[in-house]
Amino acid sequence: MTVQHEALSTGAEEALEVWIDQDLCTGDGICAQYAPEVFELDIDGLAYVKSADDELLQDTGATTPVPLTLLQDVVDSAKECPGDCIHVRRVTDGVEVYGPDAE
Repeated sequence: MTVQHEALSTGAEEALEVWIDQDLCTGDGICAQYAPEVFELDIDGLAYVKSADDELLQDTGATTPVPLTLLQDVVDSAKECPGDCIHVRRVTDGVEVYGPDAE
C-alpha cells in the first residue's frame, strides 16, 4: 500500500528505470540487500543493475526497468546509498524522481 501511495504522489505510476553511477559507487552492497532482483555486486566490488532476465548490465549508464512491486525497495536503496550513485528516472522524459539529482 505504501508503494502505491508513494508512486502516485511522485508521478511514478509511469514506467521507471534505474541506473548506477559506478564512478561514485562505494561497493557497500546496501542496494543489493534491499533489492537483489535489481542490483548485484560484481567481482570488481561495484554495484550494477540487472536485466529482467537476471543478467548483470555492466555498460556505463545501463538502465533496467523498476517493477512496481519493487519500487519501495529501489527507492530505499537510493536513499540509503552512501555513494549517492543510484538514479531512478521516468522513462518517458528522463526526469530523475529518486536519487541525487531528483527534483
